[in-house]
Amino acid sequence: MTASHLVAESVWKTIESTHRVSEEQLSILHFLFGKNLERATRIVDQRGVKKISGEPSGRSIFQVVGESRRKEEYFCFPEHYCACYSFFYDIANRGEQLCCKHQLAARLAGSLGACVEVKVSDEQLALLLSEL
Repeated sequence: MTASHLVAESVWKTIESTHRVSEEQLSILHFLFGKNLERATRIVDQRGVKKISGEPSGRSIFQVVGESRRKEEYFCFPEHYCACYSFFYDIANRGEQLCCKHQLAARLAGSLGACVEVKVSDEQLALLLSEL
């Protein structure tokens, strides 16, 4: 894990434990993620993050609205994966970024409790995941 990853994780853990984000934390995250953080905050401000949770297991995945005119929605696990093009091209393939704006939006919204909560059965969640 790189130093940038470690710093980001430390900041995220603090935000997750307090459910608040300070100006200093935003500044650090902006230094690490740049324009992707700005885009992610716009998505969160527009209530563009859904947390889809299966019941009774409590397992979940996030669905994040993109910023294009088509308003595509991308499924993601904030710390590991996003179905968007940027994740595959900039992160997985070229390793140029730590994560995409959808992952940032999901992590920020999840940490602050700013997600639209959607409950589904575990069977429905499994079917959704099988289509990724």
